[in-house]
Amino acid sequence: MGLKTILVCLTTLENTETLLKVAVPLARKHNAHLIGLHTVEALLVYPGIAMHIPEPAFATFNASQKKVSEAIKKVFAKYTTPEDFVSEFRLVRAESSSAGERMIECARAADLVIMAHEDKENDRYDQRHVQTEVIRESGRPVVIVPLNYDGPEIGKNLLLGWSDTREATRAAHDLLGLADSGANLTVLRVGKARQDPLKDGDAIDVVEMFARHGLKSTLEYREQSGSSVADILNKAAFENGADLIVTGAFGHSRTYDFVIGATTYALLRDQKVPIMFSK
Repeated sequence: MGLKTILVCLTTLENTETLLKVAVPLARKHNAHLIGLHTVEALLVYPGIAMHIPEPAFATFNASQKKVSEAIKKVFAKYTTPEDFVSEFRLVRAESSSAGERMIECARAADLVIMAHEDKENDRYDQRHVQTEVIRESGRPVVIVPLNYDGPEIGKNLLLGWSDTREATRAAHDLLGLADSGANLTVLRVGKARQDPLKDGDAIDVVEMFARHGLKSTLEYREQSGSSVADILNKAAFENGADLIVTGAFGHSRTYDFVIGATTYALLRDQKVPIMFSK
């Protein structure tokens, strides 16, 4: 059925254009309803802290929020007004919730969520680490776009990081919604190729499943040889000219990820092309 509702989280003015250069072509291609979401930060006052915040401080804070929101909305209109698909700009107040919680609420009715890579220079305090929150809690596939990305439209040449896990399976089926008809797809398994390829039944079944959907799918093996899985995926994407990496996300517990580290965090730290994470 393809994508019919796309949510793009416009957290900062600096990254709005980059995100819309990815989101608008996708919405156009699928004739999808595009929602541009911007959350307004709440000025929280903690009862346990004895301090007086003068009224002018509130006024200045609100004026600043309004100015940024209007600037983001203007850029959104610039990219969407000439288009035939339906679009809407949503301005949502965080109130007592975090920005991430508001994004998760809006994401639940979307087929796909698009977000910018973490921007330590421009993200507000309440926007920090929202990528991991939305990936973990929304139940929707999330495309993270590198800062200042200016690459090709996504959907024509994809790379799937495959493993025998629930998360990878979810990612494999999520990518069908945004892949172009007849797109090239590399199903990449990190590890040694089996001496008898027919014994890798699950990977072969996945490749054949994609072929039945009309994708030009191939199975590729790459040995780890001391490199991280994230490095291998980035390198393979570069060598294959992939416009999107697709992978399962957070397959371990939070404690494991914190102590040992995880491929998801590594990819979120260093990405060269958009990556779609499925949880």
